[in-house]
Amino acid sequence: MGRSIAIVEDEPLIRENYADVLTKHSFEVTSYAGRAEAIAAFRDKLPNLLIIDVGLGDEIEGGFDLCREVRAISPTVPIIFLTARDSDLDAISGLRLGADDYLTKDISLPHLVARITALFRRMDAVNQPAVAEKLLKRGSLEIDPDRLTLKWKGQNLDLTITEFWLVHNLARHPGHVKNRDQLMQEANIVVDDQTITSHIKRIRKKFMAIDPAFEAIETVYGAGYRWKTDN
Repeated sequence: MGRSIAIVEDEPLIRENYADVLTKHSFEVTSYAGRAEAIAAFRDKLPNLLIIDVGLGDEIEGGFDLCREVRAISPTVPIIFLTARDSDLDAISGLRLGADDYLTKDISLPHLVARITALFRRMDAVNQPAVAEKLLKRGSLEIDPDRLTLKWKGQNLDLTITEFWLVHNLARHPGHVKNRDQLMQEANIVVDDQTITSHIKRIRKKFMAIDPAFEAIETVYGAGYRWKTDN
C-alpha cells in the first residue's frame, strides 16, 4: 500500500486533478472539501502527509485553522499549504502554524510531486535503528539524523521535518554562519528571508518551552544564523 496523502481543497476540479496525479504516482489519496469533514477524519486517523488550501469554502482562513488543529494532534505529520494566495503574510502565517512548506498553485505538478517525495524520503529515516556513531552531540543538544529525533537537555523536542533539518544544518557546524541559501539547501525548501526568519522564530520558541534561557541559535544580522559554540 502506498503512502497516504490527504488533500483538503474546496474546488472539486482542482481537488480531483491533484488526486489523479498523486494516485498515478502510487500514493493513496483521500480528498476533503472542507475543514470540518477533514478534521473529523483526521481525529480518527491521520494520513502520512496533508496538502491544504488556505481558503476553504466560506472559511477564508479555514486551512490555517485546520493546520492549527492538526498540529494539536501531531506536531510532526508533514503539512504542505497549496494555495492561490501568494502574499508573504499568508506564507509566514502558514509556516508559523507549523507547516513544512507553502506552495502556490502555479507550481508544476512534477515539482509538487518532487517536494512531496523529498518530505517522505526524510521521514523514511524515522524507523531505522539508531547508530551511536551517527549521533550529533553539541553540549546540551543531541541529534539522531537517521531517526529524525532531537533532544535538548535530555528532553525530546518535537520539530517538523523542515525545522529538524534547519537545526541539524546549524548544529553540524557550530560557529559557522549559515545564510538563507545554505539553510534552504539542506532543508530542501525554496523560500525568502522572511520565511526562514519565521522558521527560526518557531524553532527558538520550541527550545524555550523546555529551556527559557535557550540562546544557542544566534542571529548574525545581514549574514544569517549560527549555532553558538558554547552550547
